[in-house]
Amino acid sequence: MRVKRWIVLISVVFMLVIVCDAAASTDKSSTGVPILLYHRLGPTVADSMTITTPVFESHLKYLKEKGYTVIPLRQLVDSLKNKKPLPAHSVVIVADDGHKSVYTDMLPLVKKYQVPVTLFIYPSAISNASYAMTWNQLKEVKDTGLFDLQSHTYWHPNFKREKKKLDQKEYEKLVDAQLKKAKDKLEKEFGTKVDLLAWPFGIYDDYLMGKASEAGYVAAFSIERRPVRSGDNMMSLPRFLLENVNQGKSFERLLNEN
Repeated sequence: MRVKRWIVLISVVFMLVIVCDAAASTDKSSTGVPILLYHRLGPTVADSMTITTPVFESHLKYLKEKGYTVIPLRQLVDSLKNKKPLPAHSVVIVADDGHKSVYTDMLPLVKKYQVPVTLFIYPSAISNASYAMTWNQLKEVKDTGLFDLQSHTYWHPNFKREKKKLDQKEYEKLVDAQLKKAKDKLEKEFGTKVDLLAWPFGIYDDYLMGKASEAGYVAAFSIERRPVRSGDNMMSLPRFLLENVNQGKSFERLLNEN
């Protein structure tokens, strides 16, 4: 009888171990992937969108030292679409707008740490606005093989404001132009596939998401402050909009949000 009881006890323990392992595996697979969104760098904090260059480097150094894997945004999108596994502790780096500091400040550090970055560009500013990169600079950035260039619409409209100003036909024409013209221009300039979109000001709704899909975008990104998880809507994937205060313990906490 004692032998039987021991056999039963061992069997129960064995089953509990299997269940716990399965639960741990489930928890691990549901861990989110943070997309870290930058706009511009510089020696000082000029505005809420500026992160000082030393703070940006501290982020890259932390990721490297703590064993994070910086993966291309495209790899994350493919994983979500096709349920492909990602490396443990994956994180994504992106930058919106095409500010000139991407060329002067970000590029050298991206080369130094050899991390992939996706830039979301609105073409109307390139080689036109004093704060923006030039087409030649963007080509130089792309030629490093570390940057993917994607769409941020054509001139970064506030869709909420435009919707109030325009009638339905005019608004639809504006939306179609913003989505298609940006995609066409970037594909023509760089000869690459442009099918990822960052929503200007993080503004989107069901209508805009439908229009983006019609225009050929397979994923679009908001500024909802949380990690990307399996099952998220592909046309409104969240990103952490970083500020200069997100350094040290603050940056560490952000990476651990799930």
